[in-house]
This record gives sequence, C-alpha cells and structure tokens, in this order.
Amino acid sequence: MLIRKKRLNNMDEEKKIIPIFFATDDNYIPFLAVSMKSLLDNASKEYFYNIHILTDGLSDENINLLKYNMSDNSTLIVDNMNTFVKGIEEDLNESLRDYYTISIFYRLFIAKKYPEYHKAIYLDCDITVVGDISELYNTELDGNIFGVVVDDVIGSVEEFKVYATEGVGVRYDRYFNSGMLVMDLDKYRSEDILNRFIKLLTTYNFETAAPDQDYLNVLCKDKVKYLDKGWNRMSVDEDFDGKLNLIHYNNFRKPWYYDNVPYGKYFWEYAKKTNFYDKILGIKNAFGEEQAEKHIKGAQGLVAQTIRVVNSDKNFKKVLFDK
Repeated sequence: MLIRKKRLNNMDEEKKIIPIFFATDDNYIPFLAVSMKSLLDNASKEYFYNIHILTDGLSDENINLLKYNMSDNSTLIVDNMNTFVKGIEEDLNESLRDYYTISIFYRLFIAKKYPEYHKAIYLDCDITVVGDISELYNTELDGNIFGVVVDDVIGSVEEFKVYATEGVGVRYDRYFNSGMLVMDLDKYRSEDILNRFIKLLTTYNFETAAPDQDYLNVLCKDKVKYLDKGWNRMSVDEDFDGKLNLIHYNNFRKPWYYDNVPYGKYFWEYAKKTNFYDKILGIKNAFGEEQAEKHIKGAQGLVAQTIRVVNSDKNFKKVLFDK
C-alpha cells in the first residue's frame, strides 16, 4: 500500500512541505524505520514531511510495517526507480563493490524524478536524527548545489586521505560524505549534474571505492556549502564538542552488530520505539565471529581498493584533473 502526497495549490502551504529521501531495499527496512522514527520524533510540528523511499521494490508487508512509524504530520511515499535507471543498469552495477547495491545511485535521480521540488534532503538509512531536521532543511546554501559535511572517516585513515586527494582529486579535508545531502534541486538541474554523471559513467566507468560519493565529489567540486559537523556526525569516536543533530554509522561497526559503538545509545533509544525492535535484537544476537571476520576482510579490502585506484591510470584525478 502506497500513501501518496497531496498536491497543494497554495504556495504558502507548499512551502511547509519538507521532502526527505531515503533509498533502500527490503534488507535494510528495520534500520530505515529507526532513522524515520528518530527524524519524525524530533522534527518541528510546523512542517509536513514527505518521506520518500526510493527502491527497486519493497514487500507490501514491509511497507505496511513502515507506516506504523509515521507521525500525523508526515506521509510515506514509496517510489520504484527501475524505469529511471533503465539503460545504464549494467554500468551502475559494474561500478559497485560487493557490499553496495544499485540503490546508492538513486539520490542522483531525485531532481529529475521530482520536478515539483526545489529543495530536498537525502539521508542514508544508517542515520539517527536527534535534532530538528527542519533546521537543516532551512539552511541557506548560498548558490551551491549541496549542503554537506566533510567525511571524517576519510580523515581517520591515511590510505583514505591519499585516496581522496590522489584518486578522486579532492583534498581529503574537503571530501564530503554523501549520506546527508541538503539539495538545491534547481541548481542541480541547471548544472546538469545527472547527465554529466551518466556521461562520465558510460564513458569511463572509473575505478572507485565509494561509487556515488566519489562521482558527486567530482561533479560538485567547489560547489558545495560545508555545514557544521553535528549535522553528519560519524561514529568514528565521541570526541565532539558541538551540537549533535544527526549521527551516521557509516562504517562497518554498526550498533545493530557491535557493542560500544560511538553514539550507539541513540540508535537503540529510537529502535525501542519502532515495531522492528525485536527483529533488530535478533539480528544483533545472531551476529557472530564469522560475520565479524567478513567485516574485517571487507575493511581490509576497502583499503586495498583505495590503493589500487590511486595507482590506476583510470581514476578521476588522472583522467579529469591532471590534463
């Protein structure tokens, strides 16, 4: 069952709608529910929230379960993206690593699929929101394409620093995380980001370690506004003195797998409020040494991939910026 948003004719009323986008498949639904619950619990009641789920298909059961986590001032809109990636699926899949799915690219198609929106927020599903998302939405972008936060994970590993600078062509302390984007969709359209992405993908299909994120850093280089880190605080550590608004568990150490994850208590606070709590507990209890070993190998593989890309003649920096 899909709940469609109402189209509003009154411009003042339309301004009160805040569009929020997630992308997922059925496997990540429990964690998406936690993200949605935390967002809506802390969001200003002065706005109405269109929660869009971009997907290649969700079960009716999961859609109905997600509905129970909605608030009175929100609506759930599930959108199938298959037609929007038709014709470039092979190129998209070739650029993926084994722990990514094609859904990571859906954020690039938001501006085209929703011409009625001028501004929107995109969030990854491994995020817990503890601040008022309307404050983030109302951030002035000053003519930039995105409002973003620098990726602290990149800055925490030497190989990743080299990768950003020498593989992608963006200084590591300017390389942003694409899991939280405040999007000026009009600017995105005028800069023709989607068509430029498709051209780069189909022409070069660059070797990459973080596919969508790398492309967006290249395409939007010097056209983003850097926001306070509290709006995308990554779970590297808890050494942070600013205002905590949004927590991003964007590494292998997710709180639904491991104990003592930085800021993990916030995830569990909102997980308990969803109808997925028992399922999430089951996932954590079933997680064992074999899966942990896969994560270790995955992290090692990611580091190795960054080194390969830096040494490759087919990386962003050498092809696009070293001419």
